[in-house]
Amino acid sequence: MNEDMREWQQRTELLLGTEKMNRLRQAHVLVVGLGGVGAYAAEMICRAGVGRMTIVDADTVQPTNINRQLPALHSALGRPKAEVLAERFKDINPELELTVLPVYLKDEAIPRLLDSARFDFVIDAIDTVAPKCYLIYHALQRGIRIVSSMGAGAKKDITQIRFADLWDTYHCGLSKAVRKRLQKMGMKRKLPVVFSTEQADADAVIRVDDEENKKSTAGTVSYMPAVFGCYLAEYVIRKL
Repeated sequence: MNEDMREWQQRTELLLGTEKMNRLRQAHVLVVGLGGVGAYAAEMICRAGVGRMTIVDADTVQPTNINRQLPALHSALGRPKAEVLAERFKDINPELELTVLPVYLKDEAIPRLLDSARFDFVIDAIDTVAPKCYLIYHALQRGIRIVSSMGAGAKKDITQIRFADLWDTYHCGLSKAVRKRLQKMGMKRKLPVVFSTEQADADAVIRVDDEENKKSTAGTVSYMPAVFGCYLAEYVIRKL
């Protein structure tokens, strides 16, 4: 990268130093799930100067996404989230090596994805339990570093967001479901996660019958998933 192109990274390099910036430029990060949490995590990593990313999400932008999701604009309704974000990320860093997979990650496809490249870090921002646990399981089995987002829905207090090991989390229904599934799979290794200690608002959760892979929908507010995403990005950037 020439010096003119690196000008946009000046402030980050001033904080982190040249050696650490070069590590970021050489790293490959996989982000699975580009909703309220994952899209913000991916953008923060892109803006930090990571050199290579693979982003995965099959969903399209819907009106109900606009209150909180980065790619969600009225002008983007109906477009694949991965496609919208790919354009955005390449506009941020034209030299970013970006692989875009607008696919729903079925369980059997996860090992193939993890073996398709050398990933330095995986961000799990999936909100469906089965593929989420499959991704976690196979990443840990391969010794690939991974950080996972737990539930941001039905919560409002950003001061209660925390890093923790999955097995130490509480007041989080998604954490409980993930622990249970991983135990059934024979996996009880440490897993860094972002979660909230806040009790979920039971009145903000409704049952749904018309959405694929979802049994319920939780109320959300603009800032909460974004902060979860920033926590994930900070963890990855610092570890890299």
